[in-house]
Amino acid sequence: MTPIHRARLTQVRYLFDSWARDGRADEMEQSHAPFVRRVFQELDLPRDAWYLDIGCGNGYTVRWAAGAAPQGKAVGLDLSAEMVARARTASAGLPNVEYLQAAFPSHNLPHGRFDVVFSMEVLYYLPDLNGAVQEVQRLLKPGGLFACMVDYYQENAASHGWPTDVGLDMTLLDEAGWRRMLEDSGLGVIEQRRVRLPPEEASESWNTTEGSLLTLARRPD
Repeated sequence: MTPIHRARLTQVRYLFDSWARDGRADEMEQSHAPFVRRVFQELDLPRDAWYLDIGCGNGYTVRWAAGAAPQGKAVGLDLSAEMVARARTASAGLPNVEYLQAAFPSHNLPHGRFDVVFSMEVLYYLPDLNGAVQEVQRLLKPGGLFACMVDYYQENAASHGWPTDVGLDMTLLDEAGWRRMLEDSGLGVIEQRRVRLPPEEASESWNTTEGSLLTLARRPD
């Protein structure tokens, strides 16, 4: 990892640690869950599935996966120690859950083991986005599914000011760019669409007009 990459990750960690201390871990669940729930219901996890959430926050999707796959394993990884601490507290008593505090793609997780890898609003923070997506491909078992969701993308003009708002560099791609990046890593994109909320569930206007960008891709068998 280069010094520039390390410095950027340090900034990201400090930001999310502070958000966790300020109670924003649960706020992020409340804002993201309406989008994520619509996708999670389609994953149809086998009861023995291995599931990984990259940038798990307070672990809400990890707990969903633990319930859907009681004979499998649900893993959450996050750069923020404060987020991981809150996820572990919220998941106490769940025997098939594990949390790791690490800077993706630096970790000790087994390659070729996961049925599903999920990420919501995380990858564009990473300084080596290409390397991260290539690592996702290695973590998946043959035929495994990657579900990538981002709200910060070129077609969503409402998101373009976010780097200035939070004081961090972010990688802005358009829909075609996300598709191309996943395909270049060796994954096969099977679907790309916008996940939009009905007005009664939307907290901001772009939730309904632009929505969250979902790209689904599989590792070839």
